[in-house]
Amino acid sequence: DYNTAVGRSALVANTTGARNTAMGTFSLDANTTGDFNTGLGYAALTANTTADNNTAVGYEAMLANTTGYDNTAVGRRALDANTDGHSNTAVGESSLTSNTGGDRNVAIGQNAMSVNSTGSENVAIGRNALDANTTASENVAVGDGALTANTTGAGNVAVGHSAGAAIDTGSGNVCIGENAGDGLNGDNGKWNVAVGLNALSASSANFQNTAVG
Repeated sequence: DYNTAVGRSALVANTTGARNTAMGTFSLDANTTGDFNTGLGYAALTANTTADNNTAVGYEAMLANTTGYDNTAVGRRALDANTDGHSNTAVGESSLTSNTGGDRNVAIGQNAMSVNSTGSENVAIGRNALDANTTASENVAVGDGALTANTTGAGNVAVGHSAGAAIDTGSGNVCIGENAGDGLNGDNGKWNVAVGLNALSASSANFQNTAVG
C-alpha cells in the first residue's frame, strides 16, 4: 500500500491506509484507514485513525487528531489538540496548540493562536499573534503581538508590532502600524480605523473612530 514506517510502533495499527509516511516513535500508530498522511517526530499524528492528507512534523505535532483532514502542522506541539478541525496550517512551536474543531486557520510563529479552540478562518503571523483568541473568526493579525488580547472579537485586521493589542471583544477594527489601536478595548472597541504609529493608542471613545498619522 506504499506506506513507509520508521520507528517504534510507527503505523503499527494500519490496515488499509495507503501512501502514508511515519517516522518516529508512535507516529501514526493508531492509523487504520487514513491515506496520504505524513507524521515525522515523536507521537506525531499518534491518534489519527481515518483522516487523510495531514502533515505533522515535530514532537507531538497533531497529537490528538483523529478525523481532521487537510491539516499541516510544523513545530513542537503544533495543532496537538486538534481532533476534527480541517484545512488548518500551523507553523511554529505551540501554534494553534489548543485548536480542536476550528477550520481554515493559518498560524505562523511561536504561540500564534495558541488558545484557539473553534475559531475559524483566522490568519495570525508573528510570535503571540492572536494568542488569546478562542472562538472568534475572520481575524487577520500580522506582527509580533498583533491582536494579542483578542478573545471573541471577529473581523479585525491588525498589521504591525502590537497592533490592536488591547482589543479583546471588539469587532470590525482595522489597525495598521506599531501600537495602532492600542487604546481600543472592550465591547465598545468596534468599527474603528487606526493607521500609523500609536494611532488611537489613547482613545477613550472606542466606537467608529478614524485616525490616520
